[in-house]
Amino acid sequence: MNARTLTVPGRARARRAANSSFVEAAARWGFVARGVIYLLVGALALHIAFGGSGRQADRGGALTQLSEQPFSSVLLWALGAGLTGMALWRLSEALFGAAGADGHKARKRLLSAGRCLFYGFVAYSVLAFAAGESSSGSGSSDRQSQDVTARALELPGGRWIVGLAGAGIVAAGAWIAVRAALRKYRKHLKQGGMSRRTRRLIDVTGVAGGVARGVLFAALGVFVLSAALSYEPEKAKGFDDTLRSFAETPAGPWLLVLVAAGLVLFGIFSFAMARVRRV
Repeated sequence: MNARTLTVPGRARARRAANSSFVEAAARWGFVARGVIYLLVGALALHIAFGGSGRQADRGGALTQLSEQPFSSVLLWALGAGLTGMALWRLSEALFGAAGADGHKARKRLLSAGRCLFYGFVAYSVLAFAAGESSSGSGSSDRQSQDVTARALELPGGRWIVGLAGAGIVAAGAWIAVRAALRKYRKHLKQGGMSRRTRRLIDVTGVAGGVARGVLFAALGVFVLSAALSYEPEKAKGFDDTLRSFAETPAGPWLLVLVAAGLVLFGIFSFAMARVRRV
């Protein structure tokens, strides 16, 4: 019996552990938490589109909105716990492979690792905000983006680093939008027991919401690219300024309305995924 054979049972046990009820519950609660954030950001952006100003349409604005609700502390800690659950689920996929025939491939695992890092950072910022460090979660995404860009531009080859990061964000946005338009999410659904109405809801929210999310990320990447090309970090934008920039296009505020409504739909789509996605 060789070493490779000896490792198979261990890998199988690890995979079963990764698919435990705890990890599944963590993943589903993570989808709910993601849905809450996108629902609030979309609602704030709609408020801006129809003439409101006030709160920023980004994660900081969403957390501030939650902090003003009854039982705000419970809501914020629950949100942070859900996002932590999402990060743990993605970590289990990176370590042991995701569900599906090709879930063990290196490309899928690397993608899960990247998502783990992203949701880990978001979870940390939300939990820090819940613990009373308001600057950790509710700071301006626009200022944060400009500060990071400024520091990166000061590095050797900084313009190339920022430019490649911007191009990567544009590519990621296009990838998100195209996959949503092609309904790639369908292969992750639990097919049994879904009604026609549920399928229709998932398709409407999944396509419209995913495309809007992709457009937002792509536009954000364009601003990062612009900052690199002009060597002006203030041209980088966060979610709030990127969303507001849609209202400055020839389409006027209606483009912002469409994107904002799409983000609300993506929030609803995330709620649906909490119930019907295979984990």
